Amino acid sequence: MKKPDFSKISRGWTFRVRLTALYGASFLLAGAILLGLTYLLLAAALEKQEVKPGIVYANVDGRATKPQLDDKAAEALKKQMSAAEQAEVDHKLDLAKQVQIDLRAQTLRSLLQWGALALVGVALAGVWLGWLAAGRTLRPLKQITATARRVADRSLHERIALGGPRDELRELADTFDDMLERLDRSFDGQRRFVANASHELRTPLAINRTLLEVALGQPDAPQQLRQLGTTLLEVNARHERLIDGLLTMARSEQAVVDPVPVDLADVAGSVLDQTRAPGVEVRHQLQPACTSGDPVLLERLTQNLVDNAVRYNATGGWVQVTCTSEGTSTRLSVANTGPVVRAYEVPGLFEPFRRLTDRVGSARGTGLGLSIVRSVARAHGGEVHATPRDGGGLVVQVTLPAK
Repeated sequence: MKKPDFSKISRGWTFRVRLTALYGASFLLAGAILLGLTYLLLAAALEKQEVKPGIVYANVDGRATKPQLDDKAAEALKKQMSAAEQAEVDHKLDLAKQVQIDLRAQTLRSLLQWGALALVGVALAGVWLGWLAAGRTLRPLKQITATARRVADRSLHERIALGGPRDELRELADTFDDMLERLDRSFDGQRRFVANASHELRTPLAINRTLLEVALGQPDAPQQLRQLGTTLLEVNARHERLIDGLLTMARSEQAVVDPVPVDLADVAGSVLDQTRAPGVEVRHQLQPACTSGDPVLLERLTQNLVDNAVRYNATGGWVQVTCTSEGTSTRLSVANTGPVVRAYEVPGLFEPFRRLTDRVGSARGTGLGLSIVRSVARAHGGEVHATPRDGGGLVVQVTLPAK
């Protein structure tokens, strides 16, 4: 018969249950050891208790003057007795010894019975006390876990600040607070860098664009200069889109600090009003889909999805934008016709600068569209999935928590 593997059974237990089981087992083991020692000591003590013959001889025919005779007096009284009286005394002595043996066995049996019941009671009390003690022991860990979850969902400004004696749990909480402090400073520095980089990178490109537009605006500009200026303006515009995409993705990698209520249907409607899609039919089915987050980032998410669906489409194709709300989640879905996408190619579309056609990119985009979509969705506690359509195109679905 195969023995049960208790290690596999205990793997599904929570840490509090395991602590409780440990405390209960400790109480049970200590009680069993105490009961065993008591049994052995009592058995040894009862074994030493023997029936004294003097007690029996002192109660024969009233000849003795004391309730118990010593060995010499009992021996003298024995010599005065007849054979019949001696046989009667021996019979009574054997009977007394048998009674003592039975009494000793009954006493030890009663000790085991009542001791076992007491041991069960102690074990149950130990389990109950162990459950309370485990809960009290794990209370600081629950506080640390709750703080970590709030920090992960919101910002890095909150601290555990665990009180009490400076023990192992206090050291763990202080170490976690120090880590949050360093991360907070690091992210603050990153935000300042992004803000400074945004200004420093956009300013030269804006100056270049202005100079090129002024040069192209001259009436006596030669044709070659106009062609070169037009090409440089396209390159400059692509660089501006690239920098804007990189800065947006860097900003969206961080959790939203001050979320506000946002209706994805309103955001999608605003984006569709600004979308120009010659040769592509744009359909929409927008139901109220309220969530909370950064309106600018959510608008950029929607715009990237719609722009990609229009850009990578076929002449005479269509784009379908749908907003729905189901229970605790809201969904924004963008489907389109277009080139055939294989299932194994879908994960690569969400990587920066990755496209179906090439690695470097094309003049029409920066290769950051779906990467930004994924970053914004994750920053809002959501997720994004893409599924190839039969006949070509994609269905991209963004799921966010409902407000």
